[in-house]
Amino acid sequence: MRIAGATVLVTGAAGGIGGAVARRLAAEGATLVVSGRRPEAVEPLATELGARVVAADLADREQLEHLARECRDVDILVANAALPGTGDLLDYTPEQIDRALDVNLRAPMLLARLLAPRMREAGRGHLVFVGSMSGKAATQLSTLYTGTKFGLRGFSHSLRLDLRASGVGVSLVQPGYVRDAGMFAAAGEPVPGGLPTVTPEQVAAAVVRAVERDLGEVNVAPLRLRLLCAMAGQFPSLAERGGRPARTRDVVRRIAEAQRERR
Repeated sequence: MRIAGATVLVTGAAGGIGGAVARRLAAEGATLVVSGRRPEAVEPLATELGARVVAADLADREQLEHLARECRDVDILVANAALPGTGDLLDYTPEQIDRALDVNLRAPMLLARLLAPRMREAGRGHLVFVGSMSGKAATQLSTLYTGTKFGLRGFSHSLRLDLRASGVGVSLVQPGYVRDAGMFAAAGEPVPGGLPTVTPEQVAAAVVRAVERDLGEVNVAPLRLRLLCAMAGQFPSLAERGGRPARTRDVVRRIAEAQRERR
């Protein structure tokens, strides 16, 4: 599908990945609607790109439905918003678990349900879900996040099968460790030495490639990480024996502590 001339909704646009995606789509000629929980966080980006702002807390069903109504004519959805869900599951309250599930998994599902009918009627459109390599392989201290990303991956692939004859594409873009964005940047922690990383701009380029080529899954990570995730996904016992290095576990614990207010 051509991006030039299309109207695109990007959720989670206030973050590093969301901002990079929005800028790349604007450069490709898209008309943008950007969304975030707090309007003041996305308004500078909207002003820069000439985009429309529709603020919404995706954990709130009424706000999510309002977002869908305001964006009912979009041609492309980029469901990028997510909560970190980092840390020991036993440290989360039931309410915090619900919120992570709502934002990371239920919101993309409902937005797809609410926006896809018009796309199918028109015989064109595209749904992009930004997942994570955590949706392919389990890691320590990311139980909640990993669970939502595994779920998003299954949902995306199944929905693609359901819509493939309608002219509506469905893609899953899965970044690995992202420098200058994501959990390390949000918590002010450096990426531990030795961990291969990608940039937000590489993720944005993958979104464009997924839409234009109608790709089912694009994994945005160095070859080494892609191979490790493929092996761990096929043989979970390998991940169980390996685990995160001690220094990485310490960093992830600090990240989890720094992100408590976002739960």
